[in-house]
Amino acid sequence: MGETVGLVGLGLVVGAFGTLIGAGGGFLLVPALLLLYPHDSPALITGVSLAVVFFNAGSGSFAYARMGRVDFRSGLMFAAATIPGAVLGAMATARLDRRTFDLLFGILLTLGSAYLIWRPIRTSEEPVRRRPTGHFERYLVERDGTAHRFTYNPVLGVGISVVVGFVSSLLGIGGGIVHVPVLSQLLDFPVHIATATSHFTLSIMALAGSLVHLASGALTPGFGRIAALAVGVIAGAQVGARLSSRVHGVWIMRGLAIALGFVGLRILLGVV
Repeated sequence: MGETVGLVGLGLVVGAFGTLIGAGGGFLLVPALLLLYPHDSPALITGVSLAVVFFNAGSGSFAYARMGRVDFRSGLMFAAATIPGAVLGAMATARLDRRTFDLLFGILLTLGSAYLIWRPIRTSEEPVRRRPTGHFERYLVERDGTAHRFTYNPVLGVGISVVVGFVSSLLGIGGGIVHVPVLSQLLDFPVHIATATSHFTLSIMALAGSLVHLASGALTPGFGRIAALAVGVIAGAQVGARLSSRVHGVWIMRGLAIALGFVGLRILLGVV
């Protein structure tokens, strides 16, 4: 009973913070599971995490859609690109030993943190450049009337999404910690649109990866944990989406950078 209550509480935190920054929460959940269950296989850890990310991203996407922040056209395109990578990543997880898994996970988070700290953060108030040839132009109006106009390179977005699908499914992190910086920094999405659209993309990608783990039987021992964590993240995602309206995009990205660096160093210290 105590473990169940603890997992619900963990899910609440993961859901709230993960949705706030559009990262799905897997980057918080995986290290927590690594510490709580040191003898579990990488396949079980990633399988549980991806399943929980699906519930979190689905709940958060619903809340963001009501706010008018999800770019569904772009999100569906990116999600379709992540699915092949997600399937391959879920299959490759079984080939990783625990130490290699921890090392890869720690390096990815630390590099992501360094990139966000080093690269200037673009805000939605900055002027939009003239649309280059081959770029998509998007115009979204939030429910509160806030308008966003931006352009991006769809070929770059799709190519990176394939890699995001593989890496995130391989490590069970959902991919938002990679996708949000990509959308906001490389593709020039406004931060709040990036977090919401990333969440929508994650819900589809995490479902694909989870189904592979389910088919392989890796999820069977984790059904109880998934249920408890899902209760927490579904509620937490609603809280995170509401908080996002009160937090400036710059602080969302800074919070993501700090969280990535802290968790990544913690994992690497455990490996070495």
